[in-house]
Amino acid sequence: MDKYVCSICGYVYDPKQGDPDNDIQPGTAFKDIPDGWNCPVCGASKDEFVKEE
Repeated sequence: MDKYVCSICGYVYDPKQGDPDNDIQPGTAFKDIPDGWNCPVCGASKDEFVKEE
C-alpha cells in the first residue's frame, strides 16, 4: 500500500500504521479513509495529500 504525504505540513500517512487517534485502523489504504478525515498535524483535508514517490 502506498504512503501519502500532506502537501501542507509534510505529515506522512502510512497505511501500516493508520491513524488510530482518529479511528483509522492500521492496514487502512488511503483511498479507504473517509473523505471527512483531516491531517492529524495541520488539519488539511484529504485532497491536500499526494502519493509518496
